[in-house]
Amino acid sequence: MNRHFLDTNVVIYAYSNTEIEKSNRANELLFNDHSIISTQVVNEFSNVCLRKFRQPEQTIIKTLLELARTTTIANFSLATQLEALIKLCDAHCFSYYDALIVATAMENECAILYCESS
Repeated sequence: MNRHFLDTNVVIYAYSNTEIEKSNRANELLFNDHSIISTQVVNEFSNVCLRKFRQPEQTIIKTLLELARTTTIANFSLATQLEALIKLCDAHCFSYYDALIVATAMENECAILYCESS
């Protein structure tokens, strides 16, 4: 199976109505049988919706429930966190949170990681 992992910005664009082209592409990626996001992505997405977009909590809850129904949401283990710190931060100069996204994608055998710049 060709699973792919989505970074937080892709999920944000999927629910955005300001940049239609990016939103359409993000929706194509998000709402198919092969997409995976992590609990980290869910948390970051929720924070952006609350703080930056000032969405009501009930709206965010509905969105999260939709994500749970349509997308695989992966958790990450302590081993993944350690791999992110030891291998990816050091070797590739990633920030910890970016390294955690990469490590979780690798742990879930995702062939592709989509982010804002992909």
